[in-house]
Amino acid sequence: MGKQHSPGFLKIVTDAKSRVTECTVDDVKRRLDAGEKLLIVDVREESEYAAGHVPGALHISKGVMERDVETKIPDPAAEVILYCGGGFRSALAADNLQKMGYTHVISMDGGWRDWTGRGLPVSRE
Repeated sequence: MGKQHSPGFLKIVTDAKSRVTECTVDDVKRRLDAGEKLLIVDVREESEYAAGHVPGALHISKGVMERDVETKIPDPAAEVILYCGGGFRSALAADNLQKMGYTHVISMDGGWRDWTGRGLPVSRE
């Protein structure tokens, strides 16, 4: 089972999710299987990313997202799929990216937990 989150955290996540587009792990996998080149960003901490991540995912942790995103993803119209452990941190990051002018940001609900739970490929490079 997932981590038990505090009420205050859940409140801001719910608020962010009211403004953010979400997709599922299955949506992302289907698009990858169809050969789409997706810009997938892992917003987890560096140690989480190093332990395993979606193959080809760019790492920009939530803690430095707003500071670093414009240099790593300069096109605010680019489609960006964000994920974290379960879909909460990625929703918060997506909300902030939208506030910064990014227009096609998607949070992958279920995140890493659902990705690995489905036995999908994992990279450690």
